[in-house]
Amino acid sequence: MARPSRSAEIDASLLAQVQSHPNDLVRVVADALGLSRAAVATRARALIGEGYLAKVGTTRPTYRPGTSRRATFRHLLHGLAEDRVWARDIAPLLKGLPANIVDISHHGLTEMVNNAIDHSEGKHLRVLLDRNDRQVAMMVADDGVGIFRKITRALDLPDERLALLELSKGKLTTDPRRHSGEGVFFTSRMFDRFQIASGDLVFDHDDGAGDDLLFDIDMRHVNHGTTVLMEIGTDTTRTAKEIFDQYSSGPDDYTFAKTVVPVRLARVGDENLISRSQAKRLMQRVERFRTVVLDFEAVTSIGQAFADEVFRVFAHDHPDVTLVPMHAVPAVQQMIRRAEVARDAESDRLPLP
Repeated sequence: MARPSRSAEIDASLLAQVQSHPNDLVRVVADALGLSRAAVATRARALIGEGYLAKVGTTRPTYRPGTSRRATFRHLLHGLAEDRVWARDIAPLLKGLPANIVDISHHGLTEMVNNAIDHSEGKHLRVLLDRNDRQVAMMVADDGVGIFRKITRALDLPDERLALLELSKGKLTTDPRRHSGEGVFFTSRMFDRFQIASGDLVFDHDDGAGDDLLFDIDMRHVNHGTTVLMEIGTDTTRTAKEIFDQYSSGPDDYTFAKTVVPVRLARVGDENLISRSQAKRLMQRVERFRTVVLDFEAVTSIGQAFADEVFRVFAHDHPDVTLVPMHAVPAVQQMIRRAEVARDAESDRLPLP
């Protein structure tokens, strides 16, 4: 059996020791880990190539941190404040980046750390940051009860997979006195890649980023607690204000008024979307918004009862909510239109007030 790679351990030690041992870095790390200097020197060269380390000289080289940054921080959740994690741990490692990247990173990091503090019921927090010339990646992991389990319990959902649907809508919190429930919704749309993993479930909002994750982590098997991964390209022009404006009622009213609901998440397992109960599940809590975009991506068909419950019954009962279907294939469009025609005909038959 092949021995497990110790590359990550060597890299972490090199980066941790570089500032205190710039002149004898390889020897110090090799002695500390019980490895050969050749093995450690190989990893040092790799980190130099990736920009995490820089070296001056050859015979008696001096090492220093490069322009890329990689660091791990651990905290006890009890008594922790999210602004401390940002100011002491993360912000110094993001110096030199454009203001919009720093602002988005600030928002995402503090929102996710605050969620862990207030909701996770855990004891420990681990925060990872990886920055190179292409992107910034941050990971926030707690050892608590797990976000999907907690949502399922709070909303009395029949299946834990439906927690992903509720999370996607926004305005969801298990502590409404202290939280608006907007943190995950807005944060997920600010970053190029945003994932929340707990157990075998992953909430994934991907803005088109590739699969070259900086963190080598299997997000589909986070056995304990909750892990959040956030990535953003260093060349993006996106701003936090732009995202808030996109989903607010603006221009002068900044109420969270618009949401996008992935319809496919209303399915449990391989079931088809055919029943009224499934439609009611989809539309639960969305009356809190003025505009509800129903994204039918990856949905190839819906039943008559499902369409009728959404586009006739719900629409009739909530006339102040605008429903906007998108990415609907022709078969789905036909069912939607059939329900809308029935709704309009019903409205025409109603007596005038």
